[in-house]
Amino acid sequence: MGMITIKKRLSSSQIIILGFAGAILFGSILLTLPFSTRDGHGALFSDALFTATSAVCVTGLVVQDTATYWSTFGQAVIIALIQIGGMGVVTVAIAISSFSGKQISLKQRSTMQEAISAHKVGGIVRLTGFIIKMTIIFELLGAVIMAPTFCKEFGVLKGIWYAVFHSISAFCNAGFDLMGAKTPYSSLTYFVDNPVINFVIMSLIIIGGIGFMTWDDIKVNKHHVRKYRMQSKVILITTVLLISLPALYFFLFEFGDKPMGERIWSSLFQSVTPRTAGFNTADLTQISETGTAITIMLMLIGGSPGSTAGGMKTTTLAVLFSTAISVFRRREHTHFFGRRVNDDTIRNAATILMMYVILFLTGGFLISHIESLPLLTCLYETASAIGTVGLTLGITPNLEIASQIILIVLMYIGRVGGLTLIFSALSGNQGNTARLPQEKITVG
Repeated sequence: MGMITIKKRLSSSQIIILGFAGAILFGSILLTLPFSTRDGHGALFSDALFTATSAVCVTGLVVQDTATYWSTFGQAVIIALIQIGGMGVVTVAIAISSFSGKQISLKQRSTMQEAISAHKVGGIVRLTGFIIKMTIIFELLGAVIMAPTFCKEFGVLKGIWYAVFHSISAFCNAGFDLMGAKTPYSSLTYFVDNPVINFVIMSLIIIGGIGFMTWDDIKVNKHHVRKYRMQSKVILITTVLLISLPALYFFLFEFGDKPMGERIWSSLFQSVTPRTAGFNTADLTQISETGTAITIMLMLIGGSPGSTAGGMKTTTLAVLFSTAISVFRRREHTHFFGRRVNDDTIRNAATILMMYVILFLTGGFLISHIESLPLLTCLYETASAIGTVGLTLGITPNLEIASQIILIVLMYIGRVGGLTLIFSALSGNQGNTARLPQEKITVG
């Protein structure tokens, strides 16, 4: 009884995987209905499947322009799928069960724990309510702030719809946009120098991408950073570095020909959006190969555990980087803030890195062969898919079915793959050799 009627022999990871698959299939069916498209004929199942997968996996890659191809109903289906995918199928299901007055079982609490990368089952129902409340607050606030700008451009009703759509899409790190009303597949390039749209979209991307547990830490401990969990500290520091350093590169070497205001906004936006939102305010085809390579790395890294973002996760990068430093300094153990990271965490991080690199390269090689396109362009596409980002160099709408299937698989794995990698407790007794106390940290 409860969240989903599934046989008890299914593990929590299997429930999560099936939940995402079910949402994609249901969304695909809805998008094939005649009134889902503007021409009244409905979408081909292949286009509907690709779009639904991209929405549920909060990616943003599209084979049809969202504004000009899909009707208002189709757009509503897409944004609903984005909301479900961003918050997580399990979070939404538990919220529905809770609001309907049903008792939340221990199995459901355990599944929720895995879905949001919580370290314990206790307090999961309270945390679910907190996630829902904060999601509504941030998305509503973003929509309210952006509404005047969009209403000025598109009229009142359309402007409000655009504000709501883009606020949800940004917070969920999805990257779907309706700016095709200006120019198809143009994303937010029309607002490249608009401070309101830039600031709100970037803020929503960052807030959605730092993880629900980090929110909880900030709420409970506020400005007392020393009291934060080790994972929250790692996430916040890594996030700041992954925004500031690439932004500095883009400012110095990529956007030097732009006016100062536009240069600053473009540099910041281009460092934020690959992790893992998929909006763009600059012409990505005009960025150098070095800038493209940096963007690919940012897309693979992605956001943080238990967030609306995908990718390998900031904690995976931090653990691997700290491990390398420990080796260079000939230290016996990896640690953060005086607390040791156990060996299981390091092995998981290495496994996640290997999985992403193999999938990213294999997908790129296959698409390059199928489409006879430059390898770097195809690797950009596969990094965007496996990292659930949504950025593209413009090849997505013209890909063959085989290439679309590769991207569908990568998007799906990128959204649920990390959730299926070892959800057991990461701490353990390491004997008397451990001089520092250990603490769990979630990767992937």
